Amino acid sequence: MDSHTLIIPALGVFVGILMGLTGAGGGILSVPILVFFVHLPMAEASPIALCAIALSATAGAIIGLKEKILRYKAAIFMSIFGLIMSPIGLWVANKVPNMPLLLLFSVILIFVSVRLYIQAHKTIHGTLPPSPTPPPCQLDLSISKLIWTMPCARSLMYAGLTAGFLSGLLGVGGGFVIVPSLKKFTDLPMKSIVATSLGVLAIVSTGGALVSLASGNLNVEIASLFALGSLVGLVFGKLMERKISGTRVQQIFAIFAFLVALSLIYKAV
Repeated sequence: MDSHTLIIPALGVFVGILMGLTGAGGGILSVPILVFFVHLPMAEASPIALCAIALSATAGAIIGLKEKILRYKAAIFMSIFGLIMSPIGLWVANKVPNMPLLLLFSVILIFVSVRLYIQAHKTIHGTLPPSPTPPPCQLDLSISKLIWTMPCARSLMYAGLTAGFLSGLLGVGGGFVIVPSLKKFTDLPMKSIVATSLGVLAIVSTGGALVSLASGNLNVEIASLFALGSLVGLVFGKLMERKISGTRVQQIFAIFAFLVALSLIYKAV
């Protein structure tokens, strides 16, 4: 543990910066970073990642709430369904061997990174096609609130269920599900999507971390160092958010995530 005293917080800072900039990237990279650099098995890395995501996402959500860009009703609604599925994902994670989990994580990471890169590339070059139909969740500009309908609630429910299960199974927080879902199902601006995603991650990840702590599957010492580092990183990420192009950050993150996924496949095989 002594040799990791500086490495673990530094890795946490890196994860926190990505979370602050993207609302998702840091969460999905937490587990592979812990597996690759700290040599932890997936089942042990996942609860530690959830602690870091919970702490830094809570800070980010509070910032978004103060700036009035966090759609807290949507965040709470998705979180309810995420909390239902998160313990199920944690239970499955403890029953599945390490290699299949690593391979599954790598495949998901490759899919997310490729999709994110393509979307960012199209946005930069102005070739992203407009949606043929309006999203089910639309913002009422007169009151600055989402208009709730059955299709809107159903879409957000499915996003919450998926994010919750993957959060427990892989320790990823679920931001990589929440952010694309909010992009697809709402017409919220990107900063509001990031803040709302962090709100969902704060609640769902906290629930998953508490379940892990209660079941004795959480390494508290490593989790504390990693979580504090991620909190510091998130503050830096929020300060950098106004100065760095979000689409360029997404491209860099996508390339990095793709390389991490290949490294995990090599490590698993």
